[in-house]
Amino acid sequence: MNEILSVKNTTIKEIKKLHKKKYRVESQQYLLEGFHLIEEAVKYNNVLTQVLVTQRGYQQWGAWLEAKAIADVSLVSDEVMKSISDLPTPQGILAVVAMAEAVITDWQGAWLLLDNVQDPGNVGTMVRTADAAGLSGIILGEGTADIYSTKTLRSMQGSHFHLPVVSMNLKDAISVFKEQTIPVYGTELNEFAVSYQDVSASQNFALIMGNEGQGVEKELLDLTDKNLYIPIKGHAESLNVGIAAGILMFHLTV
Repeated sequence: MNEILSVKNTTIKEIKKLHKKKYRVESQQYLLEGFHLIEEAVKYNNVLTQVLVTQRGYQQWGAWLEAKAIADVSLVSDEVMKSISDLPTPQGILAVVAMAEAVITDWQGAWLLLDNVQDPGNVGTMVRTADAAGLSGIILGEGTADIYSTKTLRSMQGSHFHLPVVSMNLKDAISVFKEQTIPVYGTELNEFAVSYQDVSASQNFALIMGNEGQGVEKELLDLTDKNLYIPIKGHAESLNVGIAAGILMFHLTV
């Protein structure tokens, strides 16, 4: 097993570049930190191109790495791991994972569409909640946070391995749903919107959630079948987009 003790090592420098989206896109690889997420990646047949593990980490997970026949494993110092990790206390294992392109072959089912949702935590929360609610997949519109950033990955907790998450122009996606006679719901707070409680659950629908401050783009709202709102009983002006999405997804799914 290869051993890396210096933060100036060429391999380490290349791996650290993956914290930036530009290099993730160029290399079609991303960083995944923590045993749970790495285990989930392997379980769903994702390719680990490289694994870095500390001495403590190897004592804990070495048998698993050997059992899974992970090819490229390097033992690194705590200093090296800390230089790559963006966690206050690194867990001791980190992997470089090849991006697996998701392809939509069946548009039936329940879908979540994200329009310019910029906070990685919100995006990750909604992907994870969509997974829990049994949705068919997620479509990321322009301006939405990168699912391969470390913050989004931690928030998703591996849910992107369980269902397709694709980037696509939302107007094009809405057109496809309409061709498939699948209702498209926007989310909006105005007198023309209807309470989500007045909409029945169904097997097929597309739900659009919008930007944290601006909401869903008006051009998209004009294309929907209905725009929904969540009645607020207290004095809060609005709900966090991730919370709102969870309420709507669990209500709308059969």
